[in-house]
Amino acid sequence: MPTPDRTSLDEIVAAAADLLEQEGLAGLTMSAVAQRVGVRAPSLYKRVDGRDQLIRLVAEATLQELATRLAQTDDPRRMLDTLRALGHERPAAFQLVMTPGAGTPRPRPEFGVRASEPVLQVGRRLAGEENALEAARTVTAWAAGFISMELNGGFNLGGDVDAAWDFGATRVLRAIAD
Repeated sequence: MPTPDRTSLDEIVAAAADLLEQEGLAGLTMSAVAQRVGVRAPSLYKRVDGRDQLIRLVAEATLQELATRLAQTDDPRRMLDTLRALGHERPAAFQLVMTPGAGTPRPRPEFGVRASEPVLQVGRRLAGEENALEAARTVTAWAAGFISMELNGGFNLGGDVDAAWDFGATRVLRAIAD
């Protein structure tokens, strides 16, 4: 009789996502994940091929969560605030999907497409069908850059970062709609 499964792929990905936030990408190891889910490291290979696939699965789960959150509104400003909230709640996962380093495993394209669709819809509404992709890219690039700088302590000249976010979001959205 086969032994019962002691963990699931969902539990493994959740443990890996938690480790990513606590220890960073370097701390996301197969042995650390195995310890978190209560199995030995070789047992993980029943579910994932290795660390690269595990990182990809965490990135895909992050994009899936982002897609779900973004789909809850069609308001451009709320979408930007939703993206920023995810960055603050899960900074390592945010950077994994928005600014991955060289050699970092990437999610499968369909996950990015799904997360992009609500932003493309807003782009269509603000800038028209012919400029929807450019509008979505502009908004995403501005927000990802701002949030990444914020997370990395890049705003150290004083002032109110929340006010800067409001200023930038208002101006970027207005410019796209013109």
